Amino acid sequence: MKKNFLKLMAMSLVSVMALCSFAGCGGDAPADDTQKDGAETFKIGMIGPLTGAASSYGISVQQGCEVAVAEINANGGVAGYQFELLPADDQHDAEKAINAYGTLMDQGMNALVGTVTSVPCIAVTEESTVDGLLQITPSASAAKAAQYDNCFRICFTDPQQGEHMANYIAGQGIMNCAVLYDVSDAYSSGIYEAFVPAYEALGGTVTTAESFASGDVDFKTQLTSVKNSGAEGLFMPFYYTEVAYVANQAVDVGLDVPFFGCDGWDGVIAQLNGDTTLVDGSVFLTPFLANATDDKTVAFVEAYQAAYGTAPDQFAADGYDAVYAVAAALEKAGTVDNAALVAAMHEIELAGVTGTMTWDENGDANKGAILAKIQDGGVVPAE
Repeated sequence: MKKNFLKLMAMSLVSVMALCSFAGCGGDAPADDTQKDGAETFKIGMIGPLTGAASSYGISVQQGCEVAVAEINANGGVAGYQFELLPADDQHDAEKAINAYGTLMDQGMNALVGTVTSVPCIAVTEESTVDGLLQITPSASAAKAAQYDNCFRICFTDPQQGEHMANYIAGQGIMNCAVLYDVSDAYSSGIYEAFVPAYEALGGTVTTAESFASGDVDFKTQLTSVKNSGAEGLFMPFYYTEVAYVANQAVDVGLDVPFFGCDGWDGVIAQLNGDTTLVDGSVFLTPFLANATDDKTVAFVEAYQAAYGTAPDQFAADGYDAVYAVAAALEKAGTVDNAALVAAMHEIELAGVTGTMTWDENGDANKGAILAKIQDGGVVPAE
């Protein structure tokens, strides 16, 4: 249960097919967000790592947001408002995220998409709940990243990811699996803590649980322990930068088992300079595949590619859906009042590119998961 009680006042869910109502299919550049005559401005703040080691996530979210804002404005806005995106860099740092939040509030922010990563997001929720501001994180999956009634998320929670991957790995007949996780990171630790009991409940054995701390670059000791444990697979719930280090060093220690991961893996192909030889066959959880053939995904991918010259990743898709969630809430509420926008989140259904979703009393998105396999330099649906 959440720490506040505002969400319990929300009425039963009413479907609002937001993308059908708002989204256009054109590929106009996101920079074309000219305000329509007579329309007021609704300011959406966006906080994430736009520089630093996690910048791939933040930049993708920002660009996904930009595509959504451009589409919404081109289609006349929402409830008499045109959207303006106000991006801010937190460098994946909690203190910087809090400072960015204060700056955006000074600029008249009406809703927040952010923050992108879990630790900064948890810090910002302490500020946004005081203001009652609608906060939707696109990708912060730690439980506390949506701990208050004004906070929601687009991505899966850490427990959801751990349980999904436990089911998948056991379902592949791998009943002896090792885990390597980042003990200093709430995202990685949270998934690990959910995975172990779920996997063991299915009859699996965690042969060894090895840890490291953010910033580590040498994993040979942990990987040697994994090799000696008799593991048939290795679950790695952490970010793509370390995944690339592990993939290279696993060869050095002679570890040859299938790898499994979660949504933080998005970006690993770029980190490996497009050479997926070391991770081919690896499976990770994701809410989005750019090569899906449904109309919504095709339209989004075309618009994103037209603007940025590359295909969107799941973080871009999360950002895109977060803006449309704000739009759906504003359409339902019909006002910029904070409490009304927050309550509206429980009355909408969003047909997004990361799935059709509603939000529960904890602010978590109810939607299906996709399992993706890295194969021949790209990503395809896992069997």
